Parts: sequence; C-alpha cells; structure tokens
Amino acid sequence: MHVEDLLRLESLDLTLLWGGPPLLAREISGVTATDLEDPGRFLQRGEIVLSGLVWWSEADEEGTADRFVAALRDAGAAALLAGEETHGTVPEVLVDACRRHGIALFSVPVHTSFRAITDTVYLRQWGDLSRRPAADPYALPENVRGELSRLLADGADPDTLLTRAVDRLGTPPCYVLSATGRTIARTPVAPALSAAEAAGRLKAALRVDPDASAYGQWFLHLPGTVEVPPRMLHEIAEVFAQYRQGVLRGEAAACGAATELLGLLGLGTPGSGSGSGSGSGSGSRSAAVAAALRACGLPEHGPYTVVEVSLGPAGSDAAEALGEVLRHLTGHRSAIGSLAGGRTAAVIATESGSPEDVVPALKELWPTLHACDEAVLPYGGISTTAVTPTELNGALVQARYALTAAERAGSANLTAIDDLTTLNALLAGVPTDVRTAFGIHALGPLADATNPSHRMLLETLDTFLAHNGSWARTAEALHLHVNTVHYRIQRVELLTGRDLTRLDHKLDLKAALLCR
Repeated sequence: MHVEDLLRLESLDLTLLWGGPPLLAREISGVTATDLEDPGRFLQRGEIVLSGLVWWSEADEEGTADRFVAALRDAGAAALLAGEETHGTVPEVLVDACRRHGIALFSVPVHTSFRAITDTVYLRQWGDLSRRPAADPYALPENVRGELSRLLADGADPDTLLTRAVDRLGTPPCYVLSATGRTIARTPVAPALSAAEAAGRLKAALRVDPDASAYGQWFLHLPGTVEVPPRMLHEIAEVFAQYRQGVLRGEAAACGAATELLGLLGLGTPGSGSGSGSGSGSGSRSAAVAAALRACGLPEHGPYTVVEVSLGPAGSDAAEALGEVLRHLTGHRSAIGSLAGGRTAAVIATESGSPEDVVPALKELWPTLHACDEAVLPYGGISTTAVTPTELNGALVQARYALTAAERAGSANLTAIDDLTTLNALLAGVPTDVRTAFGIHALGPLADATNPSHRMLLETLDTFLAHNGSWARTAEALHLHVNTVHYRIQRVELLTGRDLTRLDHKLDLKAALLCR
C-alpha cells in the first residue's frame, strides 16, 4: 500500500495539505499513533504517523512543530496524518514544517477515528498479501493446512499450533505475542522473553487479526534471518486469528457469569458485605454469590481483590484492556464482567501467589496499556483485600471510589484504595457533583467566584490554612499587614459561619477549598 492510496479511501475522508507525487508514491510499512513531542525513537521506517497534535498549542514557537516533523523525517516516516479535533484545524506552522522537511501531510476530520485508519491500512496490506498467486510454492502445503485445522478443532494448545505451522521452515524460533508483550506461544527453540523484551519486538511483527482492538491484538514474530514468504506468514497468522476467535468466544461466556457475580455484589449495602446480616434474605444472597463464584471458576473462599477500570469517553475496550494485564499475573485467577453505566470490573482470587502482589504488579503493567493506544487514557481503581465473599461488596465500592480518584488525577492513573492517605486524595474519590455541592454549602457566599472581594478572601483563607493559621506568615506571604489578615479572616468567619480557632472548622473549609 502506498501513501497516495489513502486519498482513494472515501471512508476515511482525508485531505492532502501538502505532498507531491514522489512523497505520495512512498510505500506504507505500518501505522503509529503518537502525541509525543519527539516521537522519533518509537517509529519504524515507512510508517505513517497519526497525531492528535496534543503536543502543540498556539503559544508554541515555530520550532516545536519543526522539531516534531524533523523527527519524522529522520525516522523515515512515510507521511503525517494530523487530527483536526484538538485545534479545529491543522496549524499552518505544521504545514510549513512538513514542506521544509519533505513529509506528506494529511488532515484527519473529527468523524474519522485513528483506529479506523489503522484497521483500514492493515486490512489493505493483508489484502495485498492474499492476492499473491495461489500457485506460490512457498505457501503452506495442503496437508499442513489440514492438520492445523484439525488441531484447531481439537483444541490444541497455541505452542503446538505454532510449532507445527513453522515446521516446514525447520522449526525456527518463533513467537505469538500480545499487545503488552505477553508470550502466547513460542516454538521449543525460542528462548523465553520478558514482557518488556517482547514489547520491544512488536514493531517488527505481523498483526494476527486486524479487527482486534489495540489491547486484544496478537503479533506473529520470527526473529533472526529466516526467509519466509509473506503469503506463508499470512496463512500462519490466519491460523492464530481463528484460534484467537475461539479464545474470545470462551471469554464472552465467562464475562456473562462475571457480570452476574458483579450484579449480585452491587445488591449489598456498602460497608456491610453482600451476605452479612441475618435472615433468609442474606442467606440466599450468600448462596447466590457462592454459586456465581463457582460459575466464574473462582474459589468460594478468599482472599480476593476487586479492580474497576475505565478508558475514558474515548475508549470502549475496557474489558479487553483489563483482561490483557490480568493475564500477566501468575498465581491468580480472575473474572471480568460489566457494571451498570458501561464500567468494567474484575474479581481476582489469589491461589498460589499473595494478594499483596496484585497492586504492585498491576501498577507496573499499567503503562503498557497506554502504550497500546496513546489516544486513550486507561484509569483503574483497586480495593483492599477481601478475605471472605461477604466482604466483596465493600471491595467493589472501594475499587469504584479509587477509580474516581484515579480519573481526577489523570495521566493514565491506577489508584489503590491504600493510596488515599491524604485529605486531597480522599476527596478525589468523591463524585464531582457531591464535591461541588459540598464546596458551595461550606463556603457560603464565598463560593461566588464572580465577586472580586470574595476571590480575595478565598486567597487569604487558602494561604492562612496553608500556613497553619499563622497570622505573621500569612501576612508575609501575601505582602499584607497582620491587621489586614485579621480583618479578612474575620470576614471569612462571618460569611461562612465558621470559627477558625477550631480545628474541625479549619478542616471543613480546607476540604471545601479542595473541592472547588
């Protein structure tokens, strides 16, 4: 596929802003989406680059755009596709930079997603492979294809499938890797790879299923110098695309059971446990939770950890993202399901490992999700350990609270409930509407930010509390006379009805300021 082919794809609705025939004739080797100011080290020669231009603002100097495009040129990028959503249009300074450095530039309208471009390019590339002559002598022999079909039907493990598929090549080192560097399959002579090592090889690997999400994608990787005809690689990849579809069908069934379990947990009273209390109602709920745990393949006894995730408004593949990181955890089993409001959560049961390992392991893995799709920010909240099934409801509430705190913190954050050790962190988990209402009622008339006098009093209050109620240090910080500080704080007390000699009233107003 060549750069000029992008213009012929009406479904993408791209506009060429700059680029002559020689640039448009460049062959496309792949696609990378990035919003780093200096993306050069992550690019491969021949790739088209998708950027939402988050790294640029109108206040930036011309050199910012120039450095970005120069990095694309040095890396051998085939073209730049710039999204219009962030700024409403593609900045002229970027057009000029592309003209100087010889990079074809396209604008991407708001209604065209980067995922649609990526999928279209890879589907087109696969189509090019499939149009090779059927008589190609290097394609998988008919008997091998038949054997692989039988192995698929018999539920063979992925290592066996891969080894048999490349047997005609002398069984070289070969891998099937996940989007986060998890090894799904490898041949016997292929050395084990760490997740970081595997992730570093994905750029040189072939995508197994173009229809997969950024988190559910698998890659076929043959390191070394083995010469393999592209059509043969395509056929091997198709085998694993079929295997992956079987895995997805099993996960869809498991998701239904997990969704039922999460629904039962949501019926309990927060803090009391889904099966606590007395009477037939709580007893029947406990029995239902135990049955749901068994249906999910989880033990009826803890310890458990609950994780709830969100990919923000731009992401809809939360279950695949969460499932991918959880598969890295050894010694733990998990069930992933859906919650009301489009959220996703998982119950993790510790088997041979330790529940204390879950939080650090997930925090280490979390950045790999953002690397899968830089346009989406993954957020997560983790509960404390639930020792018994009756504590699972409280753990779900904790995970949801921690998720809210993570979303407020931003930057693809994963927050454990144990991380909430400050007043600011604790308040971050409070829903926005509740925070706003508390701030308005606690501050009273001072909450009116349109009043200059009130803004001045709020600044004085904030500084006064930040300096532990010291009149002298507050006056020094604000360059005021101490008497002025006294007068302003008296006004604050009058308008809010609070007594700032009392610790509890100070905490009330500090919390109100943090909730603004």
